[in-house]
Amino acid sequence: MDYSKTNKTLIQYLDELSSAAPTPGGGSVAGITAALGAGLLCKVASLTIGKEKYKSVEPEMQGILKRAGEFREKFCQLATQDEEVYKKLSDIFKLPKDERKDLINEALKDAIDVPLQVCKAAHGAIKLCIPLVQKGNKNLITDTGIASLMLKCAFESAVLNVEINLKYIKESAFILKIGNTLKPIEENIETIAEEVESEVEAYLAK
Repeated sequence: MDYSKTNKTLIQYLDELSSAAPTPGGGSVAGITAALGAGLLCKVASLTIGKEKYKSVEPEMQGILKRAGEFREKFCQLATQDEEVYKKLSDIFKLPKDERKDLINEALKDAIDVPLQVCKAAHGAIKLCIPLVQKGNKNLITDTGIASLMLKCAFESAVLNVEINLKYIKESAFILKIGNTLKPIEENIETIAEEVESEVEAYLAK
């Protein structure tokens, strides 16, 4: 299912998620969670643009709106791709051992690549929270805070999907490469999330 184009309702999605069907699963949820966070960023930027009080930051907000919209679309596409690679991997595991041996490693790498992309995109998207929380419409500052939490959650969820697939990879160099990619992103996301939370709490305490 292409989540960027689907007419499926939220209830239908939740019904499928709650069922015994193999998909959607956690990888899809990570992508959709990130898309929700990016959607909130779009809302905050949209409701900052056009306000006299925020006229000086309007060009910056327009740029954020465009970028957040691109991230939202990307996350929906990744949610779809996660289902596709899961089905491919699942089908390979059903093959006889001698037939699947040469296929499984590459399929696992594909299954790692999608959540890894979610991680990287979540990192890009959460960076937009800083200018929004500092300069965006203060009436929506908690929406920016929630967006930050959603994107951090999506990142952490996607990391779990990376790790479960890494368990079956035997290439130490590949495992090291993934770890070296994720560690600095994780640290930076944590720093950004803390900064956003601090800004929101300071405003609420006034």
